[in-house]
Amino acid sequence: LLNVLSGLERAESGQIFYDDTEITGLTDKELTAFRRKKIGFIFQQYYLLQNMNVGKNVKMGADLAVNSDYKAILKEVGLENKLYKFPSELSGGEQQRVSVARALAKRPKLLLCDEPTGALDYNTGRQILKLLQETCRKDKMTVVLITHNGAITPMADHIIRMKSGKIVEDIYNENPKNVEEIEW
Repeated sequence: LLNVLSGLERAESGQIFYDDTEITGLTDKELTAFRRKKIGFIFQQYYLLQNMNVGKNVKMGADLAVNSDYKAILKEVGLENKLYKFPSELSGGEQQRVSVARALAKRPKLLLCDEPTGALDYNTGRQILKLLQETCRKDKMTVVLITHNGAITPMADHIIRMKSGKIVEDIYNENPKNVEEIEW
């Protein structure tokens, strides 16, 4: 679903709109430019560049947005002291946080997240969810978060439950909770 929403994969049918742009009708070159300008990704597999240290991986995202403040985002994810470490020198949870920092450093309007807390312990997971929620509100960013952890859904504005590729529930949450208010 995230790959189709982002244009990484073509939809087999239907249309996908981002504001007034029908992305299903864009050429490959136009899709690449669209993703570069509008979308951030937090993948479950991290997809960090192994030949670049933490700082350069995050700076790469920041450069797409002409954002020189990428080190502040590393501090927010608790990795300011890992700036010169390479992905192979990090734990899975640390690599996940680098992926989060890289995506946020880009300052996208749409952030697509695939299990962004999957490799994180409870406290770090809460820290990252809080950062995503606060950034979303502050920067008016749309965050689409795919998770199997149903306990975090009360923090969402809109919840879509799927089963076997079909929507089984579509709920607008009129009173989303702050991360601190939920437990899992």
